[in-house]
Amino acid sequence: MMNSSRKIILEHDDGEFSSSNTSSSTLLDPEEFRRQGHMMVDFLADYFHNIQNYPVRSQVEPGYLKKILPDSAPYQPESIEEILEDVKRNIFPGLTHWQSPNFFAYFPCISSSAGILGEMLSVGLNVVGFSWITSPAATELENIVMDWLGKLINLPNTYLFSGGGGGVIQGTICEAMLCTIVAARDQMLEKIGRDNIGKLVVYSSDQTHSCFQKSIKISGIRLENFRAIPTTKATEFALCPKSLREAIQKDIKVGLVPLFLCATIGTTSTTTVDPLHPLCQIAKEYGIWVHVDAAYAGSACICPEFQHFLNGVENADSFSLNAHKWLFCTLDCCCLWVKDPNSLTKALSTTPEYLRNKASESQQVVDYKNWQITLSRRFRALKLWFVLRCHGVVNIKKFIRSHIKMAKNFEGLISMDERFEIVVPTNFSMVCFRVSPSALQKKFEFVDEVRVNEFNEKLLESINSSGVIHMTHTIVGGIYMIRFAIGAPLTHYSHITNAWDVIQNHANVML
Repeated sequence: MMNSSRKIILEHDDGEFSSSNTSSSTLLDPEEFRRQGHMMVDFLADYFHNIQNYPVRSQVEPGYLKKILPDSAPYQPESIEEILEDVKRNIFPGLTHWQSPNFFAYFPCISSSAGILGEMLSVGLNVVGFSWITSPAATELENIVMDWLGKLINLPNTYLFSGGGGGVIQGTICEAMLCTIVAARDQMLEKIGRDNIGKLVVYSSDQTHSCFQKSIKISGIRLENFRAIPTTKATEFALCPKSLREAIQKDIKVGLVPLFLCATIGTTSTTTVDPLHPLCQIAKEYGIWVHVDAAYAGSACICPEFQHFLNGVENADSFSLNAHKWLFCTLDCCCLWVKDPNSLTKALSTTPEYLRNKASESQQVVDYKNWQITLSRRFRALKLWFVLRCHGVVNIKKFIRSHIKMAKNFEGLISMDERFEIVVPTNFSMVCFRVSPSALQKKFEFVDEVRVNEFNEKLLESINSSGVIHMTHTIVGGIYMIRFAIGAPLTHYSHITNAWDVIQNHANVML
């Protein structure tokens, strides 16, 4: 037998030789990993403890890191202690702290202890679950937790594995949109011939997330056949069914083929909800695939009082939400459900000889490689399983409702200051507001929408530059508005009050 502790000769790129003992390899030494792992957990715990002391938005200039770090990798190993010190000294200043209780920008991307621990276990096990045989538990747990979550948000049974449909965890909504567009595309081209791809038309409102347009580009559908149907303030910037029908009929008259509609629950700009029931009814008349994008707001449907927003989803074909936005999973964790899994697998399957196995050929198992763009995939189901089990449904509902109550509280603070106004109704935990034209009339002799927009833009930049809180903006219907999105895991009412004080103080100076 070969001695396990024998010396191995290693040749370096520069021709030098050294010896290494295989039994003392530090590549994955359990005891050294234990020591460093404890150190990393302590490092992160200290970070979360002190996170509100950092400027929320990074204050560095472009290219700052290149001036600090060496221009080549180290030849000799460096200690974890030294590396973590460099993280604090060099990396932290270039971070925007998404988990800060003073982060109110974009949409939340929420961490939790359960989500981080589930991610840690997933990374540590490092299984590659592209097919059932590669790690049966990875596939079967994903089947189970996707049915769990589907039931929690009250999706119809037809979307669940238990009802003939099924769910898959992907990276982002962009991936989910692309996979469903490709499935719809191939399904349609089987009927009308592949040479007719140039006739396919896709629809959404002008408020649909820009990743939809990216998915269209990648899918091979002509971008000029994308109909971003204009919305108005009269419909609170939701997609109007009448406008959709008119657009479809116009395309049919010139020989085009309606293919795909993306409806949104909780648009990015204003969290508007498209009316699913009439939109799906119209789409059904014309054989159009309907995908429902609920990236942010879908998680709120765990609470029964928000499930009415799903009315009509029974007539859609696919539904997705980002569990990493408002469901306490770390990035990335996009949950996609489809009524007809065969439509995905027909469009996305490849089965080379080296991946063939009896379980897959028996068609008794799910091979998730055929439900997504990539072959390899991480064990994302672990963190969703951890979150659902560690918090329980009762506490997840409580967390989401608390964020929505904070938004109502913030709305109340705005309403008490006549200089500000709410621009669109608040549906979930994001408030859209601005300094009103009437307030600016007192400062300027002449006020139009351009000047109002410019003032609010300068106000937002002044606030964000302070580093105390961080918000983002949007422009809808020509109106520049400030988005105040609540959802960071450490945010409390005191942070809402403090944020309002900051906003008022900056407005006082500018007014």
